[in-house]
Amino acid sequence: MELKYMRRAIELAKKAQGLTRPNPLVGAVIVKNGKIIGEGYHEYFGGAHAEVNAFLDAKEDVTGATMYVTLEPCSHYGKTPPCANLIIEKNIRKVIVGLLDPNPLVSGKGIKLLKNNGIEVVSGVLDVEILKMNEIFLKYIMTKKPFVILKSAMTLDGKIATYTGDSKWITNKKSREFIHTIRNQVMAIMVGINTVLVDDPKLTTRLKNGTGKDPIRIIVDSMARLPLCAQVINPNSNAYTILATTDLANKNKLKVLVEHGVEIIITQSKNNKVDLQQLMEKLGKRGIDSILLEGGSTLNFSALQEGIVDKVYQFIAPKIIGGKNAKSPIGGDGIKQITNAFTLHSISFERFAEDIMIVGYIGKE
Repeated sequence: MELKYMRRAIELAKKAQGLTRPNPLVGAVIVKNGKIIGEGYHEYFGGAHAEVNAFLDAKEDVTGATMYVTLEPCSHYGKTPPCANLIIEKNIRKVIVGLLDPNPLVSGKGIKLLKNNGIEVVSGVLDVEILKMNEIFLKYIMTKKPFVILKSAMTLDGKIATYTGDSKWITNKKSREFIHTIRNQVMAIMVGINTVLVDDPKLTTRLKNGTGKDPIRIIVDSMARLPLCAQVINPNSNAYTILATTDLANKNKLKVLVEHGVEIIITQSKNNKVDLQQLMEKLGKRGIDSILLEGGSTLNFSALQEGIVDKVYQFIAPKIIGGKNAKSPIGGDGIKQITNAFTLHSISFERFAEDIMIVGYIGKE
């Protein structure tokens, strides 16, 4: 078995990042006599599956060939016919599968169908890498709640702004460009009302080539203080804005916001704040599978405390600004004892010129 072919399938799958949701990223490669004769990937939601595109790309007869596919071939009818049936019809001899379908209703059924028709199947190849590639899809399909990425940027001395509130810019241009690629891949971006009041951000996607899609904007605002002139109420964006608030909010203000195109989600009040767990449930029911949290220090701590954060992108810039009143990335009441600190696992590092990005996951490894 050649791992290079599964790596190629993974490489193909990643080409569709941000385009296939709520479906996973899937790539497929057909190999015969030691060479690739066809390859494809699931290019967009509702489009042909990776296996179908690989067959369409085949340069010669696929009879007796081996197919490498990152995710177990489907065995049920959805927007397209079952890929497992097509593989059988095409007389593929062997199928190398990266990851079993995580949906408990269908997991293993595609492989069983292939085996029952005399096709040799090997599974679990580079599955850890494929799990990571499809972490948003996996979290959502198993919990019906969005995958939440907490992003923050700080100086070497742990500050996100000066004591006057100036924060433009902590990180360099390359770091900021990377975050816009993440905005392009997630379904929503979330900030607290204080961030809107202080910075008045657009929360749009601005890639170098001018392409990319804006994420849905979610403003966590328990009292509906969102100004009607705020840039997040953006009529020029294809994405809409959600105000996440509580029953404490002024009903007349909510009515006016709706008239300005803002959608309202009301949760129960929890310590005079939006109940973030309840908010995740409501957003999940709307089909929102991923959120980039770019909140201020207060919302960041609440998100960690409520256990809604899955992944962390922490940028560190080689700058020192000092100031006892300058805020850090995580505010709130904080943790009383080190043993109760939020810890990251599966850590990785990346540099963007002089900036360093630390990436890790919250929760059990």
